[in-house]
Amino acid sequence: MQAFTSLDGLVAPLDRNNVDTDAIVPKQFLKSIARTGFGRHLFDELRFMDDGELGQDPDSRQKNPDFSLNQPRYQGAQILLTRENFGCGSSREHAPWALYDYGFRAIVAVSFADIFYDNCFKNGILPVSLDAAIINQLFDEVQATPGYRLSIDLAEQTVKTPSGQVLDFTLDPTRKRRLLEGLDDIAITLADADAIRSYEQVRIKQEPWLFEIPR
Repeated sequence: MQAFTSLDGLVAPLDRNNVDTDAIVPKQFLKSIARTGFGRHLFDELRFMDDGELGQDPDSRQKNPDFSLNQPRYQGAQILLTRENFGCGSSREHAPWALYDYGFRAIVAVSFADIFYDNCFKNGILPVSLDAAIINQLFDEVQATPGYRLSIDLAEQTVKTPSGQVLDFTLDPTRKRRLLEGLDDIAITLADADAIRSYEQVRIKQEPWLFEIPR
């Protein structure tokens, strides 16, 4: 997993509460367990005017001109700004996969659904929770300022606005370490590979019948 230390990125707004994982990546596209390729289906029902189906070429479909990600000023955005309870609904890990594959590396919101929040840290995305009043301010500034960017420093746990305002956010130390060092679940397990092998050798000697192959 790619480590996250700091990010200076263009901000794209998604002015909605309770965006669920089916809105992030609709169910008809969940046909793969690979982590790549889902970005083209991100917010499909919001981005396009028709009902999307697996295998369609996104370039051949009519885009919704009112949706922020379709507007030229937000192309290449790496930070998504949204509101309360982002990522609610089913626990599909495809949701952060789609966000990451599209290009988002951080999400700034009032709050997140618990499972989605945890899945972000396992997939290289930093979810930042800020007070509703601050989120309102950021939405106003994004709307008024084309090319609006935020600078996020994970080590310092700060978000800096173009005006120089510094916003602090809280984070669990273990989750923070995961992102700073780029550790997903597999990497964390492999860090104890020697201890796991030693344990297995002891088990083989103590209970060899558990490891016998039936004939």
